[in-house]
Amino acid sequence: MNFYVLTLFPEMILSGLNHSMIKRAVEKNIINIECVNIRDFANNKHNQVDDYPYGGGAGMVIKPQPVFNAYESIKNKVKEGCRVVYMTPQGKTFNQNISEEFSREEDIIILCGHYEGIDERVIDEIVSDEISIGNFIITGGELAAMMIIDSVSRLIPGVLNNEESFQNETFSNNLLEYPQYTRPVEFMGKKVPDVLLSGHHENVNKWRREQSLRRTFLKRPELLVNSELSENDIDFLKTLQQFQNR
Repeated sequence: MNFYVLTLFPEMILSGLNHSMIKRAVEKNIINIECVNIRDFANNKHNQVDDYPYGGGAGMVIKPQPVFNAYESIKNKVKEGCRVVYMTPQGKTFNQNISEEFSREEDIIILCGHYEGIDERVIDEIVSDEISIGNFIITGGELAAMMIIDSVSRLIPGVLNNEESFQNETFSNNLLEYPQYTRPVEFMGKKVPDVLLSGHHENVNKWRREQSLRRTFLKRPELLVNSELSENDIDFLKTLQQFQNR
């Protein structure tokens, strides 16, 4: 999969993703990350890409022409209809379902804003998806873009060593992940649950499923609405509800 990032700070993207799983995936040519510096298309002596907003107001706005030219410079590298994702707090909130949807693409272009944003006309011209990472403001879209790339990449075959590593993770079925334990068996007076030491895989799987349901019920009950639940799951949740209502 190919990620193309249109940004004012390519070194931020490349240094931030040059570690761990993503670094190994790039080295194995499973994914490719290419940054396009919008300043390279400023066409002026000082590589200035921003200007004052029409109508007044604080801050500066990124001009449309450098962004459009940066986009045009990579159009021949991607398939027709390639999605262009603009990182903006006004977009749809990113979640695991969107991550899975993006992971099925061959190419994705990510546009990072900065300052007070980007001239609306170029957004209208090239952007297919507006995505937010939450209801808060950060300085630019680079951190958000890195989060998207990390989340999507781990769903691409070969990036993780074990496919189950993401199949049972939090949000994989709109459920929170079960608790995890490792050595030692006892820490500060607290022991690892006996079922995890039993070697009985069926009981372990049952315990993990129930713990996943319990955590979701207690911490993020709204996720259960869109979860795929068996009759046993529903019965277990009813028991939790009855216990809570006592």
